[in-house]
Amino acid sequence: MSIIATIMNSTTGQPIQKMTFGRMPKPWVTFHLETGERVTADRVNVGKPAPGKFVAPVEVWVTPKA
Repeated sequence: MSIIATIMNSTTGQPIQKMTFGRMPKPWVTFHLETGERVTADRVNVGKPAPGKFVAPVEVWVTPKA
């Protein structure tokens, strides 16, 4: 089962993009954004699922250089 995570900007608090991971991302995961920039996760937040839902929201916080 793949994980759909929202990539968040640590400096602005705004979402950057959605990304699919094959499994739960580790807090030190390194990946490329759609812009081609390579980033390392600052932290990974897993929220509670909405009532009656199964999927929990996942946020990966990164600090892009640009």
